[in-house]
Amino acid sequence: MRESALRRIWKQGGCVLNGWLQMPDPFAAEIMAHQGWDSLCIDTQHGMVDFQTAVTMLQAISSTNVTPLARVPWNDPGPIMKLLDAGAYGIICPMINTRADAERLVATCRYSPVGFRSCGPTRVSFYAGSDYIAKANETVAVFAMIETAQAVENLDEILSTPGLDAIFIGPNDLAMSMGVSGGLIPSDPKVVQAIDNILASCKRHGVKAGVHTGSVANARAMMAKGFDFVTVLSEARILAAAAQQLVADIRATGAGAK
Repeated sequence: MRESALRRIWKQGGCVLNGWLQMPDPFAAEIMAHQGWDSLCIDTQHGMVDFQTAVTMLQAISSTNVTPLARVPWNDPGPIMKLLDAGAYGIICPMINTRADAERLVATCRYSPVGFRSCGPTRVSFYAGSDYIAKANETVAVFAMIETAQAVENLDEILSTPGLDAIFIGPNDLAMSMGVSGGLIPSDPKVVQAIDNILASCKRHGVKAGVHTGSVANARAMMAKGFDFVTVLSEARILAAAAQQLVADIRATGAGAK
């Protein structure tokens, strides 16, 4: 079976550097895949990506050894199974608030006897190899998003779910659910402390901890704290920031329209 770079890095004790894809474009996905990320997540929740476009983006990523992941809109078995069959090597699922939510997510991503994933590995059998069905349960990574106060309250129960590989913190939603202003770089002490507590709980339970970050400095800080999976911005935000800086630099010389 084709190797999961994400699994290899975790086995070696490293931190996975993950890129985020919101634009519905396989060429953009291909460009990102050639920039040195360990994994790339196609965002079908808040990104502009539908299923058919996600397939073409997975095909573009497969020209590299980058591990392809997908964030789904909800904890719904149908879309999750389709994305796995299309070639996603991991699923990030939003709004996991209880142990029951986590159990449903894990079962959706695993073949029998440990789950109820339907067997029909269409594209992924070509991408991963003929032994995919035999090795999928140990290869596919399952991420539960922890992004509400309720999830924090139920964290130990969620983290004790058999088969749950990792959690992924959504700082924006987490802050809003705690009654403070959101943002990719939390500043409110309550939110910062909650993130630290989530990380510590993950270490106790042996579950990998992931987080979305809003800058290079923020990403480095989360890596230094001990996170196992760090996402930085998205290709859309990176493009916007680079274009804005380019235009500002040119305008600063006095060139261009007044």
